[in-house]
Amino acid sequence: MMKNGVSLRSFQSRRTQLKKRLQNKKLLIAPGVFEMISAKLADRMGFEALYMTGYGTVASHLGMPDAGLATYTDMVNRVSQFAQITQTPMICDGDTGYGGLLNVMHTVRGYEAAGACAIQLEDQEFPKKCGHMLGRRVIPAQDMVDKIKVAVETREDPDFLIIARTDARTTLGLDEALRRAERYARAGADILFVESPESVEEMQRIGRHFDLPLVANMVEGGRTPVLSFDELQSIGYRLAIFPATAFLAAASAIQSVYTSLRQHQSSKDLETPIFPFQDFSQLMGFDWVRAFDEHHQKPDPQP
Repeated sequence: MMKNGVSLRSFQSRRTQLKKRLQNKKLLIAPGVFEMISAKLADRMGFEALYMTGYGTVASHLGMPDAGLATYTDMVNRVSQFAQITQTPMICDGDTGYGGLLNVMHTVRGYEAAGACAIQLEDQEFPKKCGHMLGRRVIPAQDMVDKIKVAVETREDPDFLIIARTDARTTLGLDEALRRAERYARAGADILFVESPESVEEMQRIGRHFDLPLVANMVEGGRTPVLSFDELQSIGYRLAIFPATAFLAAASAIQSVYTSLRQHQSSKDLETPIFPFQDFSQLMGFDWVRAFDEHHQKPDPQP
């Protein structure tokens, strides 16, 4: 079967690839992708997984904060677009599942069909917020346990991974976050994500507590220390996501370019490095457009 030109068997192969890779105790690095250019660039860089960041996707798609304003439809459409233009396994932010248990079922089905290899679900109240912002509230732990059970029951491919995230640390403390993560593991989560620990010591405690693969969320300027590869691996993390790195760098470069253009009224002496136009055209696929045109070229009409 095909979905918009991509074989569903290809999606299954990517999921199997990601699941097997996470069985390896070597830390897996997943850069955040937030729109199609970043996805195309990351896909050709040799990463073993990509992370569809909710914050960046909402910002690039809607120009709004990651505060529960994006709908399931907004996000599943982006999952599908990302999966179609990449070959690398994609880990996708599913927020709270966009509602109750029925919504979680619908979300898991949609993300899996769209080509995601893993879905991240969190225990925040709706409307949710970025995990490095204050003011987050969490639902009762049993409600999240039920969501995870529904997610596990719903997936068709056993290699489609369920990531259970708890945001309890910020408002209820690390002990409660660890208790919740334990319950989520028993409910069937494949990967655990204790969001926004606030010190290396807290991260080490999380690492000692679990045998399942753990997610480290490296947000530059966020609530959690940004550590090196070796430091994260020694703590016991299996997956490190970098959701904001690329869009923060892109915003800085764009602002620099616009500032220069506003001041000098020209890009002639631009100091900010820019991507070569011909290389960018190749990245976007103009080579195959040219080949297509040549293959289907019609002879010039006779006078």
